[in-house]
Amino acid sequence: MSAPQADVLAQTPAADGWWMPAEFEPHERCWMLWPERPDNWRERAGPAQAAFAAVAAAIARFEPVSVGVSAPQVAAARALLPAGVDIQVVAHDDCWMRDVGPTYLVSGRPELRGVQWRFNAWGGLAGGLYHPWDRDERVALEVLAREGRARYRAPIVIEGGALHVDGQGTALLTEECVLNPNRNPGMTRERMETVLREYLGVKHCIWLGLGVYNDETGGHIDNLACFLGPGRVCLIWTEDRADPQYERSQAAWARLAAARDALGRRLEIIKLPMPGPLYMTAGEARGIEPSPACKPRRAGERLAGSYVNFYFANGGIVMPLLDARADAQAAEILRRACPDRAVVGVPAREILLGGGGIHCITQQVPDPRAARVRPDSLLARAGGP
Repeated sequence: MSAPQADVLAQTPAADGWWMPAEFEPHERCWMLWPERPDNWRERAGPAQAAFAAVAAAIARFEPVSVGVSAPQVAAARALLPAGVDIQVVAHDDCWMRDVGPTYLVSGRPELRGVQWRFNAWGGLAGGLYHPWDRDERVALEVLAREGRARYRAPIVIEGGALHVDGQGTALLTEECVLNPNRNPGMTRERMETVLREYLGVKHCIWLGLGVYNDETGGHIDNLACFLGPGRVCLIWTEDRADPQYERSQAAWARLAAARDALGRRLEIIKLPMPGPLYMTAGEARGIEPSPACKPRRAGERLAGSYVNFYFANGGIVMPLLDARADAQAAEILRRACPDRAVVGVPAREILLGGGGIHCITQQVPDPRAARVRPDSLLARAGGP
């Protein structure tokens, strides 16, 4: 039986005094979904399920974890997931909780609300990755209803992986993704910023250009850069001038170096090395069952691996292990940048083979009891823009 629909609120979050907190702020729990489709995950998703279970186990060291699982997969999920991980029956088309789950909002009161964005599988029929996607578009509604939280229904197509915020009024985005006409045809930058201010409670947007090379999401920010803290940004980096990512990261660095956040601060930029380059092998490609409903995956395709695609947990960072030549260096940089967190690596190639990373398959639920200052108040203290 489907969960009852969460109440739809008439105004916008900003008008009601709600905003999206930063991911590095305290969490109540983490949500994930369970992989199963054989046309995206090799060997009927067996290796991917083991990888997702390992991510859930790593996060569960720091905070509670809930996993949405289709009814036929409950027994398989229970056999692989740690006993303390909560399983909820949630219908879905694939398992990218970051992109289909709710974006949670806080207000300073001991409760949460959520935004349900429109979703078209990263481009609809003009560049999307699978169809249909109707069950995925209902995931945010289902989760918020189960939790008893009210929701806002946003008027735009966008994914959670396309958004990073600092919780103090600043959003970080890429033009390649957010302004792509296969999401919102005819949408101008100005109109997009207006909607994001209304639904995220932000005051200022920092726009980067292109995302990670060959990222099938069309350039999600969560593969390229993220906030490590107020005024601090982590950026994927390569020194290899022959790599197509070189110019993309250089351009992103230049924009970040010239930017100011909503409070007028210059940004500290921490560079994380890029793994690889990494490519899908013939053996990995052979394990995927072709289907007209899903983007084909072929041997030799470059994989958009990134260490920026990690998950902030309470007191920890759960990062992808992707390349033995670079894993340790990336972990050490994160340890130095976030000395109050334990950095835990989880093998993530199986997740990458399906098109994403650890950040892509997770969605934090902020702790509504955490002490926070409204972005408006911070901006007023800083003297305004």
